[in-house]
Amino acid sequence: MTPDTLARYAAAALPRYTSYPTAPHFAPMEEGEYRDGLAALTPGEAISLYVHIPFCRALCWYCGCHTAVTRRPGRLSRYTEALLVEAALLSEAAPHAGPVTALHLGGGTPSAIGAEGLSRVFAALGKAFRFAPGAEKAIELDPRVLTPSIAAALAEGGVTRASLGVQDIDPAVQARIGRLQPVAQVEDAVALLRDIGIGAINLDLMYGLPGQGLAEVEASARFAAGLGVERVAVFGYAHVPWMKPAQQAIDASLLPGPAARLDQAEAAAAVLEAAGYIRIGLDHFARPGDPMAVAAAEGRLRRNFQGYTTDTAPVLLGLGASSIGRLPGGFAQNIADERGWLEAVEAGGLAVRRGRALSADDRRRGALIERIMCDLSLPRSGIPADAWPRLAPLLADGVVALTADRLMVTERRFLRHAAAAFDAYLGTGTGRHSQAA
Repeated sequence: MTPDTLARYAAAALPRYTSYPTAPHFAPMEEGEYRDGLAALTPGEAISLYVHIPFCRALCWYCGCHTAVTRRPGRLSRYTEALLVEAALLSEAAPHAGPVTALHLGGGTPSAIGAEGLSRVFAALGKAFRFAPGAEKAIELDPRVLTPSIAAALAEGGVTRASLGVQDIDPAVQARIGRLQPVAQVEDAVALLRDIGIGAINLDLMYGLPGQGLAEVEASARFAAGLGVERVAVFGYAHVPWMKPAQQAIDASLLPGPAARLDQAEAAAAVLEAAGYIRIGLDHFARPGDPMAVAAAEGRLRRNFQGYTTDTAPVLLGLGASSIGRLPGGFAQNIADERGWLEAVEAGGLAVRRGRALSADDRRRGALIERIMCDLSLPRSGIPADAWPRLAPLLADGVVALTADRLMVTERRFLRHAAAAFDAYLGTGTGRHSQAA
């Protein structure tokens, strides 16, 4: 592949395909429609839960998540109380909901609500829903604010997996993204989690950050491998200042170009694979024997709004402002605005605002996109006729290849391009996406 062709692929703006159709194609949804979907859940069928806690103690300029900066106890307490109410409301609206097999707390920094707040959330979820034995309970954490009391609350709540945001260990890169985090804080956080029995630990790294080069990316990957964590995610920084105004604080002139980003992603992968990690999907790495590595090898890997997952539950219920869930009939997203979500829940209503009912074609294409994002291949027999014109240039450029019975992705770094060949909505609507590498 020539440098010009590489640059063209890397610069293309494409979805990350954590759902299909993607969120820009959601439409207004009435509460009654959501309630009908919840009431119709198949009795005893497994569900998973996602709880969004958007708060952080400080603003990280690179962040693309739905977050809010606050340390006001009253605001944090009100949000926590609303989560308790929402859990009860969802439980009442979904009387046939089966056992919870996976719980994920994301943000923001969920620990912002404090040890007592976390304990109350865990207790409320345990009261509202029945958790299956061995259910995974995962949480995203900021190493800078992980205290012994927070750790104790996680242990008491039965947390089994924790993801720590690292991004890059170089102080100069950290200064350019508004997140100073000495490596000692990460090391201490990992040690603290292991001491309380949370041995399944993920680290999140980034490439494509301002002023970041190969040396910094490789050093961060070596650091993660040296800690011996079970999983490492290596995400490309998505510079979307039209969506996230905080990113305007980043000096865009220091951002690596498309070719440099590709080199950085491959450099991190080389370090992690040399350290024994299994490369999974687009951007994940796992130790041999880790459930994600096993699921990938067996063709059971899944992809949802949290990215790659081993969660196989057909139903995902979202709690908190902006959270997205999935029912058999389609997707449902809560009100993104914190105040609007609070008012809806405090009035005793389900705070759904947007969603998407799935057609038969949506389901078929969504399944193809998920499998190619997870397995990097598809049976030729399942490829719809209208995908072949989009696949043709990918075949010519060596991004994908054909065997007698399968379509294979040969350029993993352009996996999103292969998935996009099955997207009937791409290029329609008003959504803007990050570059593909």
